[in-house]
Amino acid sequence: MLDWQDIQIFLEVARSQRLTDAARRLGLDHSTLSRRTRRFEQKLNTQLFERSTHGYHLTEAGQQLLAHAEEMARHAFEAGESLADKNRQLGGQIRLGVTEGFGTWVVAPLLSAFCERHPGITLDLLALPRVVNLSRHEADLAITVERPASQGLVISRLCDYRLRLYGSESYFHRHGRPTRLDELGQHRLIGYVDDLIFSEQLNYLDPLLDPAVVGVAPHFPIRSTSVTTQHAAALQGAGLAVLPCFMAETGSRLESVLNDEVEIVRQFWITARQEQRRLARVRLLWDFLREALEANRALLMGEADGSTLRVPSG
Repeated sequence: MLDWQDIQIFLEVARSQRLTDAARRLGLDHSTLSRRTRRFEQKLNTQLFERSTHGYHLTEAGQQLLAHAEEMARHAFEAGESLADKNRQLGGQIRLGVTEGFGTWVVAPLLSAFCERHPGITLDLLALPRVVNLSRHEADLAITVERPASQGLVISRLCDYRLRLYGSESYFHRHGRPTRLDELGQHRLIGYVDDLIFSEQLNYLDPLLDPAVVGVAPHFPIRSTSVTTQHAAALQGAGLAVLPCFMAETGSRLESVLNDEVEIVRQFWITARQEQRRLARVRLLWDFLREALEANRALLMGEADGSTLRVPSG
């Protein structure tokens, strides 16, 4: 008979793929976790992991066990929630993963109202320049720039948002203001680090910089994995940057250029695992975010002053 503690250890190592990360989450030391993992494999007389300097990766047998272990964990989670009656209480913890810029500039200010209304709920906001992995249980809810393809998820289109090309007055004073797309080759641009872009939805500049149109390749004085860093660099006059309107039009220190030629619309998607989506507190946050972002549609699309977010009445 399988020991539930062994299954929990197996799951955490499979999700983390690194023994140090799994040990930290389980509250065990590295050597104890390594010993417990090997003992579990010996008990089953089956190798579950391929071990290398890059981490722990499941063997074919490990993949087979993972499906059963995930199902066991789901039933255990639902049983615990039901017995404790937490799924009907407006309390508990929610971990929300969201892209860095959207999380910092839009979601965090809106969540202050949510927390005021529901003091029994604790929110962990993961505002990161990468995709939050729900299958590894990094979060209960995720807001992403791409529609997730994983099975077993509840997925909904959350909102659209617009991006434009922005620069500061100090930049325009030193380098001039582009009036045509083919002039971008003469300008300094700020963008993402090409090989570290975590989603093709963020690859805004390549379509604009067709060599047949712009001629000479523009200079990139600064590249960053962080859109917040790109925004800060644009404010200081380092170059022109493609930025979300909800960031760039807060205040009056950046001005958009080439509006007729550079107008990019993207989407945010909200996602949760099916078992998490059924919890009352998670549904509450899901519905709040949908309502709040609909109330701020004009701001997200660059059609309203970005100085004030509208909070829906509770």
